[in-house]
Amino acid sequence: MTDEIQPTRSMRVASERRRAKGVTTFLRDVLIIFVAAILISFLIKTFLVRSFYIPSESMMDTLHKNDRIIVNQLTPDLMPIARGDVVVFRDPGQWLTPRQAEPQNPVVATFDWLLSLVGLSASDSNDHLIKRVIGLPGDKVECCNELGQLTINGVPIDEPYVLLPPGVDRASAVDFSVTVPEDSLWVLGDNRNASADSRYNQDQPGNGFVPYDNVVGRAVLITWPISRWAWLDNYEFSFRGVDQGQP
Repeated sequence: MTDEIQPTRSMRVASERRRAKGVTTFLRDVLIIFVAAILISFLIKTFLVRSFYIPSESMMDTLHKNDRIIVNQLTPDLMPIARGDVVVFRDPGQWLTPRQAEPQNPVVATFDWLLSLVGLSASDSNDHLIKRVIGLPGDKVECCNELGQLTINGVPIDEPYVLLPPGVDRASAVDFSVTVPEDSLWVLGDNRNASADSRYNQDQPGNGFVPYDNVVGRAVLITWPISRWAWLDNYEFSFRGVDQGQP
């Protein structure tokens, strides 16, 4: 008959210490993973991509009010801006009407702030604008020719992305002729007759041009609602021939 080995008090204490140490190690690893995930997300949000929501209808039908988009922040620092790109930018000067901050539940505000750190919230979308790039530095942008088209460097542009009211075929309700200065952009909304864009801010500081330094990045993807998930097109074919000054 084999004698059973009864655990001594010291053995029980050692076993309990091992279990406690295992729990502590597990919690430490979870904390490290969590902090690392937050840090990585923060770095991605700061340097690579960021989320915004669309606060108005100025980019209809390309973007609808309350759509959520992903913005590539490598543009324009590492990736050049092209005509037709949809860009998010900070107000160049008095484009946006000053608004009073709406009161928010402290818990909701804190949660929203935490999400904004990792790019999952876009609480400052109302402080930015989103438009389509039409003119690059040195471009002469005019509207409209005898066919109602916008021209860049004398080349008429076909704009399939533009939303116009029924019976309207002019690319702009107002005429304009500008030459884009160095390190600046001329931008227009796709909902052309309902967009306070470069045309309507020529009397503001900057004369309606958007400095490169104000560009946050290029909008690349609609992420919400899921039914509208889509990559954003810059309609490169619409601007073919502009650099050569020929259609």
